[in-house]
Amino acid sequence: MKKIFLAIILTLILSSAAFSEQEKILDNYIFRLSDKVTRTPVKFKTRFGIILAGDLYVAKDLDLSHKHSAVVIGAPYGGVKEQSPGIYAQVLAENGFVALTFDASYNGYSSGQPRHLSSPELFAEDFSAGVDFLGTRDFVDREKIAAIGICGSGGFALSAAAMDVRIKSVITVSMYDISRVIRKGWLDNADSKQERDKIREQAAIQRWAEAEGNNPAMTTRGANLEIDFEHDAIGSEFGEFYSRPRGYHHNSIAQFTFTSLPSWMNFQLLDLVSEITPRHILLIIGENAHSRYFSEDIYKAASEPKELFVVPDATHVDLYDNLEKIPFGKIIKFLHENLE
Repeated sequence: MKKIFLAIILTLILSSAAFSEQEKILDNYIFRLSDKVTRTPVKFKTRFGIILAGDLYVAKDLDLSHKHSAVVIGAPYGGVKEQSPGIYAQVLAENGFVALTFDASYNGYSSGQPRHLSSPELFAEDFSAGVDFLGTRDFVDREKIAAIGICGSGGFALSAAAMDVRIKSVITVSMYDISRVIRKGWLDNADSKQERDKIREQAAIQRWAEAEGNNPAMTTRGANLEIDFEHDAIGSEFGEFYSRPRGYHHNSIAQFTFTSLPSWMNFQLLDLVSEITPRHILLIIGENAHSRYFSEDIYKAASEPKELFVVPDATHVDLYDNLEKIPFGKIIKFLHENLE
């Protein structure tokens, strides 16, 4: 395990020489900054008082004397803004949108203790806080703000939009319903009261330990360090991204505090997805994604207008960073049609 971590760090150090001064290893963006776009670090506050660290992407030739459509973009569950959200934001900025990425509350460079706490309400609120920030920029049209959620944040974006009517349309990419995963396991393979009882008992023991001054315990890492598709295809797919130079970031550990789990079991994240109507929903999934059943089930539950878009020959993680498979043409067309 130590050898794998050393290999990751060494590879990143060796490859950093190819990056510009703006892309130092400390920041570790997994993509190059376009010469057509400016990326500005920003901070904004949630209604819970958490300070979110974000990046604002704007085309260099965008006329800031006019108001423009904007998008707030969330990271995969356990991911950070330097990974997939930045890739999406950059392309959208190149196409005239104001794009905001952020680190989730208690994660990345955002504030909050203990680190890597996870909460359904907080993570949905992060999107609404992003709308607050965008809507108070002079060059953003408050009536033209959309949300994009990748993987776990797809569920958070939908949950936020169900309550926050300022979000005028929603796009999810490789969407995960984290509350369903924690209740039922990956692929719904652990749906039993016995499994939930085990989590509740472990969480109770850990809460006593932390109340007595011990450090928070963490969940099992969701991205394998050792790749073994035969015995753990899902963990290995995530591992090829998060645990390899392809998507590695030191703030993205693919783990959360164990005592966060009961809140996900107790919170139905997407119960009110049908109430997003009449605003538009676009659900994007890979043809070969292990997660496609989440989007297919939400498509059935959601009210019109809605659309399910399947990317041929794409996996779940392909849509994190594969520019040849991410359907940006579809995304841009959808945003123009539903914001303009």
